Amino acid sequence: MPIKKWIVQYAIALPIVFVLLAGVQYLKGRSLEYSIEFGIFWALISVTIFAIRRFYNYRKNINCDICNDLPNNNQDSGGR
Repeated sequence: MPIKKWIVQYAIALPIVFVLLAGVQYLKGRSLEYSIEFGIFWALISVTIFAIRRFYNYRKNINCDICNDLPNNNQDSGGR
Protein backbone atom coordinates (compact mmCIF):
# COMPACT_ATOMS: atom_id res chain seq x y z
CA MET A 1 0.00 0.00 0.00
CA PRO A 2 1.52 3.35 -1.03
CA ILE A 3 0.84 5.16 2.26
CA LYS A 4 4.02 7.26 2.20
CA LYS A 5 3.21 8.45 -1.32
CA TRP A 6 -0.32 9.39 -0.31
CA ILE A 7 0.81 11.25 2.81
CA VAL A 8 3.24 13.35 0.78
CA GLN A 9 0.62 14.07 -1.87
CA TYR A 10 -2.00 15.12 0.66
CA ALA A 11 0.54 17.17 2.61
CA ILE A 12 1.07 19.13 -0.62
CA ALA A 13 -2.59 19.21 -1.70
CA LEU A 14 -4.07 20.37 1.62
CA PRO A 15 -2.33 23.78 1.78
CA ILE A 16 -2.92 24.37 -1.93
CA VAL A 17 -6.64 23.70 -1.61
CA PHE A 18 -6.76 25.80 1.57
CA VAL A 19 -5.09 28.80 -0.09
CA LEU A 20 -7.33 28.51 -3.13
CA LEU A 21 -10.58 28.30 -1.16
CA ALA A 22 -9.64 30.93 1.43
CA GLY A 23 -8.36 33.27 -1.28
CA VAL A 24 -11.57 33.04 -3.26
CA GLN A 25 -13.65 33.82 -0.17
CA TYR A 26 -11.40 36.75 0.71
CA LEU A 27 -11.60 38.12 -2.83
CA LYS A 28 -15.38 37.85 -2.65
CA GLY A 29 -15.26 40.36 0.20
CA ARG A 30 -15.53 38.09 3.22
CA SER A 31 -13.53 38.80 6.35
CA LEU A 32 -10.07 37.28 6.71
CA GLU A 33 -11.16 35.25 9.74
CA TYR A 34 -14.13 33.76 7.89
CA SER A 35 -12.01 33.06 4.81
CA ILE A 36 -9.41 31.16 6.83
CA GLU A 37 -12.07 29.17 8.67
CA PHE A 38 -13.84 28.36 5.40
CA GLY A 39 -10.59 27.36 3.74
CA ILE A 40 -9.51 25.02 6.54
CA PHE A 41 -12.91 23.39 6.86
CA TRP A 42 -13.54 22.74 3.17
CA ALA A 43 -9.94 21.82 2.38
CA LEU A 44 -10.07 19.11 5.05
CA ILE A 45 -13.42 17.84 3.77
CA SER A 46 -12.29 17.83 0.12
CA VAL A 47 -9.00 16.06 0.76
CA THR A 48 -10.66 13.55 3.09
CA ILE A 49 -13.31 12.62 0.51
CA PHE A 50 -10.66 12.24 -2.18
CA ALA A 51 -8.48 10.09 0.12
CA ILE A 52 -11.38 7.81 1.09
CA ARG A 53 -12.35 7.31 -2.55
CA ARG A 54 -8.76 6.65 -3.54
CA PHE A 55 -8.36 4.10 -0.75
CA TYR A 56 -11.62 2.42 -1.87
CA ASN A 57 -10.37 2.20 -5.46
CA TYR A 58 -7.07 0.79 -4.24
CA ARG A 59 -8.79 -1.89 -2.13
CA LYS A 60 -11.15 -2.84 -4.98
CA ASN A 61 -8.20 -2.97 -7.40
CA ILE A 62 -9.68 -0.25 -9.63
CA ASN A 63 -6.85 1.18 -11.72
CA CYS A 64 -6.40 4.92 -11.93
CA ASP A 65 -4.00 6.12 -14.63
CA ILE A 66 -3.58 9.51 -12.99
CA CYS A 67 -2.99 8.19 -9.46
CA ASN A 68 -0.73 5.36 -10.68
CA ASP A 69 -1.19 3.43 -7.42
CA LEU A 70 -1.58 -0.03 -8.92
CA PRO A 71 0.98 -1.81 -11.05
CA ASN A 72 -0.03 -1.87 -14.70
CA ASN A 73 -0.82 -5.52 -15.40
CA ASN A 74 -1.80 -4.80 -19.03
CA GLN A 75 1.52 -3.36 -20.21
CA ASP A 76 2.11 -3.04 -23.92
CA SER A 77 3.06 -6.43 -25.23
CA GLY A 78 2.55 -5.42 -28.85
CA GLY A 79 4.66 -2.25 -28.81
CA ARG A 80 2.44 0.50 -30.18
